Amino acid sequence: MGMPRGGRLFLATCLCSFFVLVLYFQSITKPDRQTLILPRGASSLSDCDICRASPEHHAITEEPALKTGSRPGKSRRSPLQTLYKGDQKQLKLSAAQKSLQGRRKVLEQACLSHTKKRRVLSPEDLKHLIVDDKHGLIYCYVPKVACTNWKRVLMVLSSNGRYSDPLAIPANEAHVAGNLRTLSDFSVTEINQRLRSYLKFIFVREPFERLVSAYRNKFTRSYNTAFHKRYGTKIIRRHRANPQPEALEKGNNVSFREFIQYLVDPRTQREEPFNEHWERVHSLCHPCLIHYDVVGKYETLEPDAHAVLRLAGVEGKVQFPTSSKSTRTDGNMAARFFKHISPFYQKKLFNLYRMDFLLFNYTTPEYLRTR
Repeated sequence: MGMPRGGRLFLATCLCSFFVLVLYFQSITKPDRQTLILPRGASSLSDCDICRASPEHHAITEEPALKTGSRPGKSRRSPLQTLYKGDQKQLKLSAAQKSLQGRRKVLEQACLSHTKKRRVLSPEDLKHLIVDDKHGLIYCYVPKVACTNWKRVLMVLSSNGRYSDPLAIPANEAHVAGNLRTLSDFSVTEINQRLRSYLKFIFVREPFERLVSAYRNKFTRSYNTAFHKRYGTKIIRRHRANPQPEALEKGNNVSFREFIQYLVDPRTQREEPFNEHWERVHSLCHPCLIHYDVVGKYETLEPDAHAVLRLAGVEGKVQFPTSSKSTRTDGNMAARFFKHISPFYQKKLFNLYRMDFLLFNYTTPEYLRTR
């Protein structure tokens, strides 16, 4: 016998009520923001045992969160609790720190507005995030944004007295793999523990000024023969009509126009990822998946660096080196380089770097001719 009509209605009502309750409890227990970490060897969420273990499909463990700025196992009050929760009795906010607050809010809003898909990070995506366990710091380094000096500072902080002066560390030594640990060196559980509890910071720069700086450094300096051979020869072969045999062999006279053509050529990224010196910041540091506490800017480097060191509680241990460059790449210099780039290529390049402009609140350069 079939179920009476009244019984079917009652059962349907109960099922609907059950699903409404499930949705309600999911909404009130859903975390504000999570970083998805895929373990090594897993190619998708379906391969991820840790991800499947959670109803929200994330790899954040249920271990107690640590205080920011402390090593695993230690606990102390974090200046971030003051900076972002409004308790100004313990830490008087400087103009730089107030600016840092605003930038983080702008970044969060831009991520909500301009990112649609939620992707999963693997440990290999975290190679640019340097970790200082001693002081509870994570720094995502971006080439051509004072990363050499930040690496020097972190080497001083994590060296247990071996280094005391950042500028005494040769630039090439600061970039030696293995001198500093990166987040990709840790297990998934250790990665998540640090992401949840350490002070995470990043420094960014106006995208096209950074790009011009990278071009000048890698393609116009005679000593960068490795870049000339690795990238210059390929750029000349593909984007120069009737190249001379010497140029094809040495790759040491790439023009800025040829460099731009190489960047916007669809074949470039199909063949291999961008080099880190011209890769987009959002691809290096994943700012919409990793919740950075501080977004510093190259344009306000010194006060922002001082604010970070103060927040980390290490301003008495190390000073951020001041810049001594006399030919720093600025907006005026970038304008001169872009002057001879056609509007067609300017527009394609802007579209390529558009997310970095949006996420970090940089306006479209006045010198661009994209129409």
